[in-house]
Amino acid sequence: MERADAGDGQASKLFDERFCDQIANELAEWVNQVDQSYRSELREINEMNFARFDAKLEQRVAHLEATMERRLSEQTRWLFAGWVTMLLAMVGFWGSLLARLK
Repeated sequence: MERADAGDGQASKLFDERFCDQIANELAEWVNQVDQSYRSELREINEMNFARFDAKLEQRVAHLEATMERRLSEQTRWLFAGWVTMLLAMVGFWGSLLARLK
């Protein structure tokens, strides 16, 4: 009986060596394929999200530029109006001072 057990042990060991290695290799290949598939899906999702982010960013920058241009225009108008008022006041002051000195 011991001989049969020893033979069964060798067969079992041989079976384990051959088929376990094959199963492990197939499992590793399958995991690598799934990983590659998920990586490419993730890459596509990231590219789509970046494209949406880039479009929103461009839209917001354009809006900000338009707002800044409008505000600069308003500010320039007010500064010009202030300078003109100050210049007229100075001309009036010097004109009245010169008129009194004559």
